[in-house]
Amino acid sequence: MYKFQVSGLDFVDLGGWIGLDFVDFTIFAGIKSLFFMYIGRHIDSELLAWRSIDNRQPLLIRGARQVGKSTAVRQLATHFEHYLELNFDERPEFVELFAQRLPLPELLEQLEVLTGVRIEDGKTLLFLDEIQACLPAISLLRYFYERRPELHVIAAGSLLEFALSEIPSFGVGRVRSVFMYPLSFLEFLGAMGESKLASAIQKGSAESPVPVLVHQKLVHLLKKYFIVGGMPAVVRSYVEKRSLLEIQGVLDQLIVSIQADFSKYNRRIPSERIRWVFESLVRQVGQKFKYSESHTELNAQQIRQVLELLQMAGLVHAVTHSSCNGIPMGAEANPQKRKYLVYDSGIFQRLLGQDTAALLVQDDFELINKGNLAELFVGLELLKYRSNADSTGLYYWLREAKNSQAEVDYVLQDQEVLVPIEVKAGTKGAMQSMHLFLKEKGYPKGVRLSLENFAQFDAIRVLPLYAVSRLGMR
Repeated sequence: MYKFQVSGLDFVDLGGWIGLDFVDFTIFAGIKSLFFMYIGRHIDSELLAWRSIDNRQPLLIRGARQVGKSTAVRQLATHFEHYLELNFDERPEFVELFAQRLPLPELLEQLEVLTGVRIEDGKTLLFLDEIQACLPAISLLRYFYERRPELHVIAAGSLLEFALSEIPSFGVGRVRSVFMYPLSFLEFLGAMGESKLASAIQKGSAESPVPVLVHQKLVHLLKKYFIVGGMPAVVRSYVEKRSLLEIQGVLDQLIVSIQADFSKYNRRIPSERIRWVFESLVRQVGQKFKYSESHTELNAQQIRQVLELLQMAGLVHAVTHSSCNGIPMGAEANPQKRKYLVYDSGIFQRLLGQDTAALLVQDDFELINKGNLAELFVGLELLKYRSNADSTGLYYWLREAKNSQAEVDYVLQDQEVLVPIEVKAGTKGAMQSMHLFLKEKGYPKGVRLSLENFAQFDAIRVLPLYAVSRLGMR
């Protein structure tokens, strides 16, 4: 039998379950919790690899609230003999302890005494959760690498980017950041017990498309994913109860918590102003953001401030226009021309009040593109399947010449070549913009994402929408 200890509280494991993917635990107001199903995440393999590195840096897991950061760390803890979790939000006495800025050996000694948990190199995982509530703890991370690299230390927190903005050079080269997002479609398939379908996606090709019935099943599950989204609490609710009606209540609770956080972003900016811009952004997903469509009482500077706050909170991701004449694309980016993506499709469609029944029963998948859901899905998937350490943005191409407008939804870098990506919500649609891009820029290939099966048309590679992972698997 294996025992966890978190801030001095014991968690007794159920014998042989330790190490299996479906074991997990959490804490609610300092009370011992029940075990429940663990949903495997892409980050799990990266955390396990980090555990084995000899001269490791402390990890800082960054991402929006409730995307599963703490749960992933607790799953990793099953591989350690001792586990100490300090939640600075719930336990202010630990904030006071770190604020004393004690020498590291003395600090760790006091933590052992206060919690009753052994802190032993190579055998203990120390997790500093909600670290944004304790700036001295953020500053201390670099010293774990310099003076105690043998100890496994992970930090995470909600609204962490706001705290990091106050310590811009908190640990460059001494602290390793990884980014976490809501569940991807492949992770969703895993949670649904459909790992064989995930394997079929990875095997599909133009020469050997996915079998028709398998393709149809994947499209049906993709529709469900658009509605459920990737927030762990929502996915877990759907896996357990298989009720799209039930998950709407969970999504509503998440939206309430999102809006409640607005007041924490910046005390000088009214939360009502943030809500106005966020609502405007939701309506404009998939389009170049127009300041004029935000609240009439706000000027451009005020709107820009809010957009920056929403990005720092991880609620939205920018897709920036680039001329795409070479690498890096950021060198020719124009931040005045941006589209924005809400960080989760389930929350997005719930905010818009879309008819979920229509999304499922209609054979014409074009209905799925209400509010540009397909383009939103692709952009979010591209973020999720790239390296956890990659924080660079997404780019698109736009030409606004008179009588000759053209737009490519996304442009990716493949080694030294740029690859245009067009998103189609159905199985039809011309590709004039992509062909124009390839001709103007001189690049050899493009990708079309649609409801078609795997195919190849000259220089255009066709992938099903559910196979975005094929463009950037870790």
